[in-house]
Amino acid sequence: MAALRGPARRLLPGGLAGLGLPPRRYRYKKKWANTAPKISATRLALQNFDMNYSVQFGNLWPSIRVSLLSEQKYGALVNNFAHPNRVSQKLELLNAVDFVYESQKAANHVQADSPVEQVGGEQTAPQEVHRQQLCVEQPQAPSLLSQSISPNIKCYVFSRGDISRFPPARPDNLGTLGYYLLDAASLLPVLALNVQPEDLVLDLCAAPGGKTLALLQTGCCQQLAANDISISRSNRLRRVLSSYVPKSISAGVRITSWDGRNWGDIEGNTYNRVLVDVPCTTDRHSVLEEENNIFRRVRKQERQMLPMLQLQLLLAGLFAARPGGEVVYSTCSLSQLQNEFVVERAIEIAETEYDISVRVEDLSFIRRLFRDTFSFFADCRLGELVLPHLPANFGPTYFCKLRRER
Repeated sequence: MAALRGPARRLLPGGLAGLGLPPRRYRYKKKWANTAPKISATRLALQNFDMNYSVQFGNLWPSIRVSLLSEQKYGALVNNFAHPNRVSQKLELLNAVDFVYESQKAANHVQADSPVEQVGGEQTAPQEVHRQQLCVEQPQAPSLLSQSISPNIKCYVFSRGDISRFPPARPDNLGTLGYYLLDAASLLPVLALNVQPEDLVLDLCAAPGGKTLALLQTGCCQQLAANDISISRSNRLRRVLSSYVPKSISAGVRITSWDGRNWGDIEGNTYNRVLVDVPCTTDRHSVLEEENNIFRRVRKQERQMLPMLQLQLLLAGLFAARPGGEVVYSTCSLSQLQNEFVVERAIEIAETEYDISVRVEDLSFIRRLFRDTFSFFADCRLGELVLPHLPANFGPTYFCKLRRER
């Protein structure tokens, strides 16, 4: 090679294929990470969901997928601290209906035995055995349905197939907004919690504040503790309450920014009702929005640790409840790994490691009450799951109710 001169010599830096010479290493070489194709977080989320949910939901997945990628439907939660009758009249002029009231009214006309028989017919044998193993309470008679959900909550939605939007709420003379726009399915965990007068209530992961506001609408909370580990999100919760709730009421809400996983050590055996609305993959947001998307590559480890975080928060909620108290666990994910599996594992750990007996309560009456408004997944092993569905594009929302017995 030393004898090479001129043009032949200039070939050496790139290597000589004919001589089998290796390419020279350049001082400034390109990094492979920069040359790899970049995939957006929303696309990565959709690829993940296609792989997992197509197995979980089978033939239902294409319909769910289209709905997740389509415009979400909202409900208008009436603010009882404003002028609820006046607000309700305005919403009714838009042809919206209070789905809570209409569902309860319809339930009053159902024969006392038919829904119980129907539920028994809906369950397959393996599901029935599984529910019995976890001590699920039996379905309630229709006459008790109206007594089994939190009172005083009014939420207006447009009928199935109606894609109308609610206009933004306007403040009244005192600056209080008349209604709060939210995914109406996110009210179901609050309704399932069934807050009763003089209850001590804990909202363990409260921000941004829709469910906390709904809990206040019941008018039953003797004391409400609203916690979120993020200070910025807790400040957002404060802004929501200041826009909807009089100072005399909001001042009684104890807002904290503690790590919810430690609540059993902070205030164990204290609350009658605990809502554990955990951080999750927020499936609809993940396929639509790049901002704050948990499928961003830098958040991969955080995403992988979600089930462990959810398990720790649910256990903390069970520790915070007093014996006889009730806990509702909820997510806005379709994932069994974040839903039923977390509940099952929490029950197992509570009983084997902490000698806490937990009963899963049957929520099929919620499905029967609101089946004309939401699309429920019939094969959910524990709790209830609202599926996105184009004519009623709410959710996803998963919720399961647990009773701490000792």
